[in-house]
Amino acid sequence: MRAECMTAATAVLLIAAGLAAAAQPQAPAAAPAAAPAVRQPQVKDALPAPPEGKAWKLAWNDEFEGTKLDEAKWNVPPDGRRKDGWWMRKAVGLDGRGNLVIRTFKEGDKYIDGCVRTLGRFEHAFGYYVARIRLQKQPGHWSAFWMTGSGVSRVGDGGRDGTEIDIMEKPWLDERVQHTLHWDGYGRDHKSEGKVVQAPGVTDGFHAFALWWKPDEYIFYIDGRETWRTRAGGVCQAPQYLKLSDEVGKWGGDIAKAALPDEFLVDYVRVYDLVDAGNREQGPRTPEPATANGS
Repeated sequence: MRAECMTAATAVLLIAAGLAAAAQPQAPAAAPAAAPAVRQPQVKDALPAPPEGKAWKLAWNDEFEGTKLDEAKWNVPPDGRRKDGWWMRKAVGLDGRGNLVIRTFKEGDKYIDGCVRTLGRFEHAFGYYVARIRLQKQPGHWSAFWMTGSGVSRVGDGGRDGTEIDIMEKPWLDERVQHTLHWDGYGRDHKSEGKVVQAPGVTDGFHAFALWWKPDEYIFYIDGRETWRTRAGGVCQAPQYLKLSDEVGKWGGDIAKAALPDEFLVDYVRVYDLVDAGNREQGPRTPEPATANGS
């Protein structure tokens, strides 16, 4: 009986303590952590003047925000041998500061670099294609911004059914930049035409490499300056996908002399279409104007 009374008394005390605690003012719940700020596009592209009655509309882009590659826009080729090196997924990533990074490094006796492409995600014909890139610093490998498609291997209709379009290849550590077209496959029927151009200051900071792919002509640009126009091969009429890649090979010099790791950075890739001037407001938001250039 004594134990029962004590138990009852204890229960009363516990209930009273609980009511008192409930009456005390409660600290407000912690606010959820704010999402990290997303860097808005700041560099406005130096687009060529559109034809009368037309305007440029941003059709597709990646500003490489965050810390993970957007696999809804890009895929990475499977790990494997590529020229004198190895393309591997671990060479590709984002730096968290708004750039795609493709690294070149040595692991054991292998030289490793990488590639990203829009195969199966975004394939397009015609328009203005631009990437803002900071180039590699060491010899023995080269960066490239290019387009290709399954039609490149076909023979018989020139480049109209498929052309590898090398908007930029950079095997040299000087002011030279190469633009090249390849068509009719890569065997005995292969044909190509290209041009090496001078781009003062191109090895320092970021620079914009671009192509205006018209139905009847290709026009190449570096930092908004026209560098080559051509109809070689007959202009491709088929949709193609984009690639950003690094290659290890003798065209780039002696990789044994490179102080690795090395890297090249891509600030953004954007694709613009020509539309009727009244329809310009449709589609993705056009980047905001800014004065940043070559930094």
